Amino acid sequence: MTFCRKSHLAGLLALAASVLPISCAVGPNFKKPAAPNPSSYTVNPLRTTASAPGAVGGGPQHFVVGLDIPGQWWALFHSRALNSLIERSLKSNPDIKSAQEALTVAKENVYAQVGAFYPSISGDFSASRNKSSSALSPVTSTTTLYYNLFTPQVSVSYVPDVFGLNMRTVESLRAQAEQQRFALEATYLTLSSNVVSAAIQEASLRAQIAVTEQLIGINRKMLDVLRDQLKTGYTNAQSVLAQESQLAQVVATLPPLQKQLQQGRDLLARLAGALPNEDLIQKFDLSSTDLPRKLPVSLPSRLVEQRPDVRQAEENLHSASAQIGVAVANRLPSFLLSGNLGRTAVEIGQLFTPGTSFWSLSAGITQPIFQGGTLLHRERAARATFRQADAQYRSTVLTAFQNVADTLHALDQDAKALKAALEADRAAKVSLDMTNEQVKVGYANFLTLLSAEQIYQQAEISLVLAEANRYSDTAALFQALGGGWWNRSDVVSAATGAKGRRPSARPASE
Repeated sequence: MTFCRKSHLAGLLALAASVLPISCAVGPNFKKPAAPNPSSYTVNPLRTTASAPGAVGGGPQHFVVGLDIPGQWWALFHSRALNSLIERSLKSNPDIKSAQEALTVAKENVYAQVGAFYPSISGDFSASRNKSSSALSPVTSTTTLYYNLFTPQVSVSYVPDVFGLNMRTVESLRAQAEQQRFALEATYLTLSSNVVSAAIQEASLRAQIAVTEQLIGINRKMLDVLRDQLKTGYTNAQSVLAQESQLAQVVATLPPLQKQLQQGRDLLARLAGALPNEDLIQKFDLSSTDLPRKLPVSLPSRLVEQRPDVRQAEENLHSASAQIGVAVANRLPSFLLSGNLGRTAVEIGQLFTPGTSFWSLSAGITQPIFQGGTLLHRERAARATFRQADAQYRSTVLTAFQNVADTLHALDQDAKALKAALEADRAAKVSLDMTNEQVKVGYANFLTLLSAEQIYQQAEISLVLAEANRYSDTAALFQALGGGWWNRSDVVSAATGAKGRRPSARPASE
């Protein structure tokens, strides 16, 4: 401004700049915890699951160590309905929007704190009408008791970050922003996994309902036969009552399945950001969904890089580490450099005349001496918080490895269960066919045939459940391994222009 001497302002800024090189950051420098590196997730490494040829999703699945996960891992199921519903969910679900805004808040807090590295400059202008006491000397250079006072000025203040108080605060906030970034990735992963799980559950329920309705029809036929036999004296009333009870029990299993289906549709609508009264066009059937044959098994040392929850725990540990530095710096001296430059005149037209300028430069230092132990205990609390965050991080890592191991065991055992269910289903079908032939030649009655049909339909329900388990286990594995967020196009674009760690592995081919 023209009313101040630029040399004075420049001098203050030069003094502030000269302090910057001597600043340091107290407290520990964060070191990333070493990643566990076991040879495998399970005691006995898995290679290929059992196969059940003829069942839906009955093909063998091969575990490929080091195979990367695509950003849209659900596309490996080759279901257009599933792809479209997840795409809509990622765009419309309010949880994603909430997590995105939370990340924006965290970033803006970082930018706001970075501003403390720079001098604070403010300008103000005051105008007043005054009257001085006649018993005192006049305030102005004239003898008049009434006067105006016009004062424009610029104030500059700067707090040198000598011991890294602000540096550690910014470090903590940046870690919190990274934590929120991985919270967003966790939201993406959870949402997509929930949609896949709900879709598989819907497909399973539709198949169970269809089989249950057939089973109800069989039991009704059996009841009709027994009632006819009761009229002719071929059977007794106890048998009829037993069959009526059996029919009622089978009918009672249908409403819970229909309730689950309707509630599952409500869940899918909510995940897609829609109200429950909106009838989604997507319908799901296991027979129209492929089961991925090649399953990724990320290297154990890579799992901590891929799991969003582990990365969140790591950034929480980083933030806690930086807070130790903040607590230590608060116990050390703080410095303040300030200056004012301006002009004062009784007439606004005289502001730029000689002799109306003023300026001041000042420096101060503050050292906490006695705070009743407050600062000491805050430092101790910060160190305890760091130890707590370290334990939470290790617990999160252990849980991540457990999730992968549990899913691998499920894939292995549920593949065997599907094979057994398929064999039982085929045996029940053979028994039904043989009974049907015996009825034709008179070696078995119609009641025996209906009983064989009932056993077959029950085996069909068990087969449907076993088929759905394989799809659910596969989706759970992708979720347990982190879901491939690092291969999403938006994350890759952001990573090319920013410094950060990003998991890498060879790409999936199927």
